[in-house]
Amino acid sequence: MADTVVGTSPITVPAWENWARTVAARPARTASPESEDEVASLVAGAAADGLRVRARGSGHSFTPAAVTDGLLLDLAGLSGLTTVRRRPDGTARVTVRAGTPLFHLHHLLAARGLAMTNLGDIDKQTISGAISTGTHGTGLRFGGLATQVCGVRVVTADGVVREVGVDDASGTPERELFELARLGLGTAGVLTAVTIEAVPAFWLRSTERPERLGEFLEDPDAFARSADHAELYWFPGTHRIQAIRNVRLPADEAAQWGTDRSGLKGRLRQLRQEARGLVDDELVTNGVFEVACRLCTAAPILTPGVNRFASKALAARETVAPSYRVFCHKRRVRFREMEYALPREAVGDVVRELADWHHRSGEPVAFPVEVRFAAPDDLWLSTSRGRDTAYVAVHQYQRMPHRRWFDAAERIFVAAQGRPHWGKLHHRTAQDLAEHYPLGDVARVRRAVDPDGVFTNSYADAVLGTGSAGTVR
Repeated sequence: MADTVVGTSPITVPAWENWARTVAARPARTASPESEDEVASLVAGAAADGLRVRARGSGHSFTPAAVTDGLLLDLAGLSGLTTVRRRPDGTARVTVRAGTPLFHLHHLLAARGLAMTNLGDIDKQTISGAISTGTHGTGLRFGGLATQVCGVRVVTADGVVREVGVDDASGTPERELFELARLGLGTAGVLTAVTIEAVPAFWLRSTERPERLGEFLEDPDAFARSADHAELYWFPGTHRIQAIRNVRLPADEAAQWGTDRSGLKGRLRQLRQEARGLVDDELVTNGVFEVACRLCTAAPILTPGVNRFASKALAARETVAPSYRVFCHKRRVRFREMEYALPREAVGDVVRELADWHHRSGEPVAFPVEVRFAAPDDLWLSTSRGRDTAYVAVHQYQRMPHRRWFDAAERIFVAAQGRPHWGKLHHRTAQDLAEHYPLGDVARVRRAVDPDGVFTNSYADAVLGTGSAGTVR
């Protein structure tokens, strides 16, 4: 059991567990600060007492990124938008408190005619947790969420609040702290605020339809180029995919859709669209899918037939809506996930190898494989660093064995020069990853801002290397 800080009176609390139930923590203390000053005081106090400190968001990482035996901070009390600095071209720099969930941020931005330029398909994460673990969406011209960050406020190990960002000169300690803070597994300190480059709100036309896996494998690049944001789900044991193509609407067309929705016909069309989405997302994707997964758990031999049924259950549909409503989906069926970032040119061969292994092994896999794309960037720890990227994610229902499937997939991913997602299951270490990232720079900055290892844990040290003396317990 642990102590939680409420004023000066500690009370007993149970261990913390993440959403996927893959990791749990039993910290010595927990706290729920509601201000930046409280965070600074808590960090300084924990460091003085020789305790490690980690901040947690919504718990959507599958890895032990947030686990600590010291002080675990819940940042839910640091939520909301603080400043909006608009530009003549309609873009804006928006500062938001670090514990703000993405699903809340969507509405805060939309109310001001703004949006994030790209998002992942789950929006339960906090903004700080999402950027710190490399969350991304899909689209050949778009990077992960951290590429949209232009500044942060971070509490370092000495309890000092530092504001750093892209406007700091390259090569300076401030700019290097920013590079580690915006995507660094929380090893730079505790984020209290994040500034993002927001764009004018936009709409997407989303087209979903079943297609043949072979069509994708013939020319993966053609599929990736077929929409601004293209992705697919392949159902193991079948030759079918669910192809999703999201196209950004021109401003005038989006405005017309908004105007049309205000009338009676538009509202009726919207209600029909939402009803169809409710059937697909709530009934098929969550309700029926949960039942199907439980059936596969009880009788794994039925899994191929269930996958064939699932691959046919999602029919073609088209949706036109504000961007965040299209990008993000409700995912209530719990699962395990491994995802690797691959050189884009390797994705066809990798998916083909996954299909071959699955066919040979007969392994019961109840969840589809997901394929997405991203533009190259220059962030120190971005999985898309320096190369055009395709992401391939394998999943398994939480009640079914996943190790054989994930181990086989990881061997295929690693052979293709893949990089593991920082927040999803994998077995890679700093020794393996040194060829992909400037881990020497990462270690140097960690030593400079956190010489006693206040913000480290076993996972961070395993994947990034030991960046500090580590004198805290």
